[in-house]
Amino acid sequence: MRTNTVEKAPSIEKPSNKKNNFWLTAARILVLVAVIALTVFIYMIRERAAEFAKYGYPGIFVITFMAYATILMPAPGLAVVFAMGGVLNPFYIGLAAGAGGALGELSGYLAGFGGQVVAERTNIYNRFHGWIEKNGFWAILILSALPNPFFDVAGVAAGILKMPMRKFLSAVWVGVTLKMLLFAWIGSSSISWILEKF
Repeated sequence: MRTNTVEKAPSIEKPSNKKNNFWLTAARILVLVAVIALTVFIYMIRERAAEFAKYGYPGIFVITFMAYATILMPAPGLAVVFAMGGVLNPFYIGLAAGAGGALGELSGYLAGFGGQVVAERTNIYNRFHGWIEKNGFWAILILSALPNPFFDVAGVAAGILKMPMRKFLSAVWVGVTLKMLLFAWIGSSSISWILEKF
């Protein structure tokens, strides 16, 4: 008597989730440590940052990059753009500062990738999270266009939400450039007005 036996296909073992989680956690910690180290470094040299202004537009790019790369620590940025508006062409200042600021904001975005658990426990993060999740590009653009001391938290939220980096950078570049153009133009107009009066 012949019996029908069905051979079972050999089982394919899935890669260990524990191993993947380890590398993801290690990458997040590494990114967070790098962002904190960059913030501390920039904060330590903040008094010397204004010296870059003498290098013109590339100097303004560097100043705004450093100002926006700090996480929740003040650094000169808008003040230099305002002051340089009376010396150099405000349009080019806005473009250079917008590019530097947008690249600097990547630190907040990357901190979101690395520091998810810490950020999710703050009230301001919870407010930004919902708005960015719903409005994405436009929320980032508007928040970056305003003189907003909490934009780092918005960048963190965008990183945690896995907003595509290209989309994040585009929104930040447009918003920061508009803000910098405005401050450079106001600086240019104010200095011209002051010189006329005195």
